Amino acid sequence: MTDHSPRLFASDAELEHLGEGLMALTLSKAEWTHEAHLGATTYLLLKRPNIDLDRQLPGFIRAFNESVGGVNNDSEGYHETITRAYLRGIRLSLEEADLKRPLHELVNELLLSPMGRRDWPLRFWSKERLMSVAARRDYVEPDLAAMP
Repeated sequence: MTDHSPRLFASDAELEHLGEGLMALTLSKAEWTHEAHLGATTYLLLKRPNIDLDRQLPGFIRAFNESVGGVNNDSEGYHETITRAYLRGIRLSLEEADLKRPLHELVNELLLSPMGRRDWPLRFWSKERLMSVAARRDYVEPDLAAMP
């Protein structure tokens, strides 16, 4: 596994900015980091229960990618299997968390955990399967181990 030194968050306001900015398409491309993906998704799960992330998150990410000049195709942009894997990981992390703690502490704990690592999905999918066009377009089941 690779070195794991994530950028941590100092306030809940940073996460609100990311979550609301994702939906409003007001984030810059530079703001949309791995940590931002996880932080925005955690914010949306906890603070915007009116949003069905299983149904709406793919559209938010695709629209954001396009808003900053990116594309969503067979080789770049939105990736269904990775998104679903991290959404599941975030939910697992929150099941074990003290939800009375500040949001940024919960996200930082996630980022420092195995589920927050950039290579976490590779515990379950081979690189070839995870990076396939099929996995980018639609969810594909893991081929190395079952997800927790």
